Amino acid sequence: MCGCFVLMLGAFAPRLTLALMALFNDEITKAFDGSWVIPLIGWFLVPYTTLTYVLFSWWTGDVSGFDWILVGFAFFLDLGSYFGGYNRRSDYNRYYPSTSPS
Repeated sequence: MCGCFVLMLGAFAPRLTLALMALFNDEITKAFDGSWVIPLIGWFLVPYTTLTYVLFSWWTGDVSGFDWILVGFAFFLDLGSYFGGYNRRSDYNRYYPSTSPS
């Protein structure tokens, strides 16, 4: 797979990107030294972090130095995707007021 295509697709659909990478090349296996448990857990829980780790492992051969900062940024992006929805729950009542009389 072309690295630019993987990067563009991964920005919008990291789980789909990881699934396509698992089907069409072996970079995920190389990044995690043949293990399939950690990438599978990463696919479910932290897809942006897993994808970032795999991409930097693919492009640079090893994740080190500044790469870890970007992997950490991806982790916070994953956390934001989980907790961002929780913080916006109060907006639901503003846009969809209840129809029951109070």
